[in-house]
Amino acid sequence: MAEFVTVDRGVAEGVAVLRIARPPMNLIDLQVALEVSAAADAIAADASIAAVVVYGDERVFSAGDELAELARLTPEQAQAMVADFQSALGCLARLPQPTVAAISGYALGSGLELALAADRRIIGDNVKLGLPQIKAGLIPLAGIRRLSLLIGPSAAKDLVYSGRFVDHEEAAALGLVDEVVAPDDVFAAALRWARQFVGGPGTALAAAKRVFEAGTHGHDRARREWSELFGTPDQQVGTRSYLVDGPDAAPFTSRSVAR
Repeated sequence: MAEFVTVDRGVAEGVAVLRIARPPMNLIDLQVALEVSAAADAIAADASIAAVVVYGDERVFSAGDELAELARLTPEQAQAMVADFQSALGCLARLPQPTVAAISGYALGSGLELALAADRRIIGDNVKLGLPQIKAGLIPLAGIRRLSLLIGPSAAKDLVYSGRFVDHEEAAALGLVDEVVAPDDVFAAALRWARQFVGGPGTALAAAKRVFEAGTHGHDRARREWSELFGTPDQQVGTRSYLVDGPDAAPFTSRSVAR
């Protein structure tokens, strides 16, 4: 049983809520990161889940790294854990389902790195975001590449090198987040976005996610994913329905699981 991470499948049909609950600030140490990763693996294998909301609580998404743990690590211990830690922080990108991070309060350090691996980020207008690891003599473990692809190398270097925080206005202007709402509306807005995929083409959505995650090799991956969709229920039902009734009429029933 996980100590700090839960998965709630009962909030809305077809939507899972992956929640970090390590009060007061939801700091992420190796245990929390591995619990998030294990929860993501379980969600990925669950064909009943069409989309995922990742959440902390009303006060904070995650205030970042557990520096008390990092301060105790020897170089040998850091080497031993780095691959698992990095992989865990990127686990949302490996989910076949669309994912949205619902961010309240703070998303800092590894908390923001986790959110960067989601497909969408919705924040309250009281949020502070940042990657302050440089101020502890460290660097972001899993967020530099994703941040650079999201907002461009120059802006990413500014945030990583300075370790400064950004408010909701600058985050939106940079493209770091996708939607800004009132603090009390963060979770509802994320749930609303996630619910649009219930009853959607799960196999095709998962294929699209794999192409995005392929990065610079996305063109090659797109050829493979496109051709492999032929013969699937998504393709057969979707193309025929589109021809006859237009978009948004297909009765999709497929659900994709990780492969």
